[in-house]
Amino acid sequence: MAKKHTYTLSVAWTGDLGSGTSAYDAYSRDHLVREANKAAIEASSDPAFRGNPARHNPEELFVASVSSCHMLWYLHLCATNKIVVTGYVDEAIGTMQEDKDGSGRFIDVTLHPRVTIGAGNDAELAARLHEDAHRYCFIANSVNFPVRCEPSIEVSTL
Repeated sequence: MAKKHTYTLSVAWTGDLGSGTSAYDAYSRDHLVREANKAAIEASSDPAFRGNPARHNPEELFVASVSSCHMLWYLHLCATNKIVVTGYVDEAIGTMQEDKDGSGRFIDVTLHPRVTIGAGNDAELAARLHEDAHRYCFIANSVNFPVRCEPSIEVSTL
């Protein structure tokens, strides 16, 4: 039987500038994302949609979720395969297509993880484990567009 996990959080709009949503440009898109016992995430909409550029937007957080899920699976797989990872940075890029009517969707995400592994580790195995991480990633398995991974592996000289 499959396990089920439930995630509960609160999203609270904080952008009433005094007249609510009386007009499209009369309110801020600022909001807080909260989960019990964790720091709140200050969020807004993308600046292209009148959002606050100093805050994270849902699209950025979505791409971060894909990247983070892949990374966490990758680190797990490296640990169980005796690959010692000493550094991991991903420069993930997500592309969203906006239609003429204002609707839209993500059409792809490409991950660019730069991984450093310890001297004496198997760089080929380390590279292949990205394929397994992709196969296991909960977020990548939940989207209807391609998620690509273009990793680079560096072996530490220390």
